[in-house]
Amino acid sequence: MQARLDRQFVKDSNREHIYPDFDFSEGEVLLIDKPLEWTSFDVVSKIRNSLKPLKVKVGHAGTLDPLATGLLIVCTGKRTKTIDALQAQEKEYTGTFTLGATTPSYDLETDPDQHFDTSNLQEADLLNATKNFIGELDQYPPAHSAVKVQGERLYEKARRGEIVELKTRKVTIFEFELTRINLPEVDFRVVCSKGTYIRSLAHDFGKIVNNGAYLSKLRRTKSGAFHVSNAYDVLDLSAHIRSLRELPRDQ
Repeated sequence: MQARLDRQFVKDSNREHIYPDFDFSEGEVLLIDKPLEWTSFDVVSKIRNSLKPLKVKVGHAGTLDPLATGLLIVCTGKRTKTIDALQAQEKEYTGTFTLGATTPSYDLETDPDQHFDTSNLQEADLLNATKNFIGELDQYPPAHSAVKVQGERLYEKARRGEIVELKTRKVTIFEFELTRINLPEVDFRVVCSKGTYIRSLAHDFGKIVNNGAYLSKLRRTKSGAFHVSNAYDVLDLSAHIRSLRELPRDQ
């Protein structure tokens, strides 16, 4: 279970799974395809519990919301020291905005609070609107987010109905394109810096086109050089790690 390997997992399309000889204590960078409704902490806990009785540090390099899927980088052992560097890498996301409504959380976590007529929206206007977001932006985080204010998460204050004055943060959008328009839905692809809230991008996109919008689907496809196509299914990986306990020590 502790044989050494200093490379990343790469999926072979001709086989269901290929697993290297992990060395979790020395450190591994694991690419996980986070399932829908799992928290990032759920994934970390699943991997950590699979490693028991080994006492190994496990952490992730960039939170994904429960309603998002896709690439979550999990580090073990000494590789946890690289988490900050991995978090700083640019990210790529694909997903769907739903126009014609807004929600307090800017996504499907909360019900719509305002509705708008989409009949006047033109495809050309929607495509042109993406240009407003290219470059460095001052972005407000969603009120329902993990950003801390006075030592408390914003979502905790929002759930109590507290109104908090939000502060903008500098983010950068490198690429932003619409890949499908079928109103009220609009599919997109975006490449952005660390700390960018795609929920806020959805909300702001709705404002730019004089309408409303919220994020209805999100998938992280890349982080730096890592791609979700090379990611493990968390349940399959967990089962594989547990199976290693049964192998003779010389294997």
